[in-house]
Amino acid sequence: MNNVLTTVLDQWKSGIDDHDPSRVAALFTKDAVFQGLHPYGVGRDAVAEYYDSQPLGLSPRYRILETRELADDLILGYLRVDFTFTDRPTLTVNLGVLLRRTDEGWLIAHYQVSRL
Repeated sequence: MNNVLTTVLDQWKSGIDDHDPSRVAALFTKDAVFQGLHPYGVGRDAVAEYYDSQPLGLSPRYRILETRELADDLILGYLRVDFTFTDRPTLTVNLGVLLRRTDEGWLIAHYQVSRL
């Protein structure tokens, strides 16, 4: 369970580190509910738009706090994430993700950020 979550989150981190919004969006289901720190969006286009608007140099560092296997094809993850920037202080948030196994592999179906 943690291996699945770590694999997806490492790819998510890599896409953000490389400022590649399309690669990040590809880790989400086509109908994913995405709530960053801006109003929520639905689907890969909303995810790509959100990460395209983020500054160059943004980098997340995450720590998995809790995981639950809700079903054979659903994993819940609860994390603490430090987003570092090149020109401002680190932003620490809580992140809840729901991963779903699809024909494309494990993808993020729900993403919810909350400030501490």
